[in-house]
Amino acid sequence: MEELFNNHEKLVQKANLAQSIKATQACIDKLTSSRNAIAANPKSASLTLAKLQNDTMGDFDLITKELKDVYKGQGSYSKALEKKFKDKPLPTSDYDALSSHPTLINRAIAMHLLREGQFSVASTFVQEASLNSSGDEMDVVSSSQQTPERKLGADSLDSEALRKQFANMHNVLEELRNRNLLPAIEWARANSKALETRGSNLEFELGKLQFIHLFLGGSSFNDTRDIWEGQQNALEYARREFDRFQNRYLREIQQLIGAMAYSPNLKHSPYRRIFCNDDAWEELGNTFMREFCSLLGLSADSPLYVAATAGAIALPTLLKLQTIMKEKRTEWTTQHELPVTIHSIMIEVIIV
Repeated sequence: MEELFNNHEKLVQKANLAQSIKATQACIDKLTSSRNAIAANPKSASLTLAKLQNDTMGDFDLITKELKDVYKGQGSYSKALEKKFKDKPLPTSDYDALSSHPTLINRAIAMHLLREGQFSVASTFVQEASLNSSGDEMDVVSSSQQTPERKLGADSLDSEALRKQFANMHNVLEELRNRNLLPAIEWARANSKALETRGSNLEFELGKLQFIHLFLGGSSFNDTRDIWEGQQNALEYARREFDRFQNRYLREIQQLIGAMAYSPNLKHSPYRRIFCNDDAWEELGNTFMREFCSLLGLSADSPLYVAATAGAIALPTLLKLQTIMKEKRTEWTTQHELPVTIHSIMIEVIIV
């Protein structure tokens, strides 16, 4: 390291370019002075330019000499770095980093299939993967990753309990697409304590959307048929269900009830944003899926999808870098950082 420090000190001393900066400024001053002189007396242009050439020649020589010293210092420092830190080659296409983790890959694929509701495909995949792995079972969710409220009771991918959990989730999501909130409300009520512990407002948001749905007569936001009957149904629902939400969501409840005064013209009322949101069902479906997976100790998005997306973004740049390094016969020596900026995002992929 001593040799490296010595070369670094030499580089610092020679790389300040103080004399070159002064010489450059002197050249600028002489050029400015000559331009002014020629502008004042055009007939003196030849004499002025000849004098300028002689005066600036010494400045250019000084700048060139200092730059040569800097390049020389950089060369010595680079050699000292290469000598101290050996090059570590960039992984090549001949090396498959995933081949040593078949269990994790199979687990991610199976979990993705289950999350997508492809239960028969997932079952077939698990059976074939188990045969190829000498009958070893692949753990889905370890006990440390599960919340106490939603223990699966089985640790293998072919667990019937796990399939039931995801089947239940997809059934609820399908009902939401069909404008039926009752299964989702029942699930949220059964998991009320766990959701409250997480600080989730899913249960109230489901009740809120149910109130709006009843208020509009069970129709779409842009359809006002049966709205008078719907108001009565919504009011009865609020009296029956919203009492336990008053401490936390009193303001929101007051807004829902206050909208009745504007029922003939909701689209142009201050409550339009609440009652005329066509995306509410889809947004609530996404929220439900996120909370459901969270209570199972799983990420909201499929790890396989996130990993594939991250790879599609990052790999082209890394492959291009690898090609350039091979052509220039250089190597990447940094172990904990990427050699190029891929994207200003952080992607956390948890394979469970």
